[in-house]
Amino acid sequence: MQPTPPESAPTPAFTVLIPARLASTRLPDKPLADLGGAPMVVRVAQRARLSRAARCVVAADNEAIVKACSTHGVEAVLTRGDHPSGSDRLAEACTRIGLADDAIVVNVQGDEPLIEPALIDAVARLLVARPDAAMGTAAHPIDNVDDFTNPNVVKVVLDARQMALYFSRAPIPWWRDGFAQGITALPQPAPLRHIGIYAYRAGFLRRFPALEPAPIETGEALEQLRALWHGHRIAVHVTPDVPGPGVDTPDDLARVRRLYGG
Repeated sequence: MQPTPPESAPTPAFTVLIPARLASTRLPDKPLADLGGAPMVVRVAQRARLSRAARCVVAADNEAIVKACSTHGVEAVLTRGDHPSGSDRLAEACTRIGLADDAIVVNVQGDEPLIEPALIDAVARLLVARPDAAMGTAAHPIDNVDDFTNPNVVKVVLDARQMALYFSRAPIPWWRDGFAQGITALPQPAPLRHIGIYAYRAGFLRRFPALEPAPIETGEALEQLRALWHGHRIAVHVTPDVPGPGVDTPDDLARVRRLYGG
């Protein structure tokens, strides 16, 4: 029996969790940065609310974030401040808000104020269409060599069922003959850039932080490789649309502020 195509699967009831950490090396107090009169984390939650999510919750590491969310009518939960990763923070949040093990959670990063609500829905649908997958995520085609060779642009390769085979900062797949004289053109079909949005079942998300870190995860500095290393499958939604810019640096913040009219 063929699996249901992701685009044909029903949109399940799901919860959006948004991890928000006040400390940031490149952009201090990033979640509270003003975007058109509201903190960035609030803007992310407002975008997420335009999806079909039944609930949208910010998982914060600081009371100042919780207070800012409350002021703008956004649900937030205070989590421990010493979590080593966003996944650990979300695992605690799942327990704090009482999600059942089979509940679907979509992790929307707290620095993505331009996230497309339709993309959130599409990633949530993956776990209905691919019940053998432990996680879902997204990717889009790369259209230029600079992105393909940039180690800050994470690439993903897929199998025939659009399950992830590997994620890497390296240019993959490698075009043996075409790259013999250097990378001057893209392989075809177009390589895929990973988009950092994830769907999980809450039970798996609670177990994930306890899994042994993988050597490939440590080397690439890509936490999702831990799931693959332990034999879990990650379904991938491929969208033709390039996502809006996230906010990692002061220049990113200035660019997004202009889009918000600031």
